[in-house]
Amino acid sequence: MNVKETITKAIDNTVDAVSEGKHRGEAAAEQAKRDLAGDTMTPGDKVSSVANQAKNTVQADLDAAKQAARKNT
Repeated sequence: MNVKETITKAIDNTVDAVSEGKHRGEAAAEQAKRDLAGDTMTPGDKVSSVANQAKNTVQADLDAAKQAARKNT
């Protein structure tokens, strides 16, 4: 691997790590929002919150998978 590829890989891994952290934080915030609101949330709000949490968790997992795949190349 040449220097350019090494730098590009490092940048891509950093971008994915930051994105993964952002998505995991957003997923945790959705969980905390439901924990704090409890029964005051409407069922629709709860479903929307669970869906947002799931979406952010999947996005974080994809970012982690991209990093793992890059490490194996």
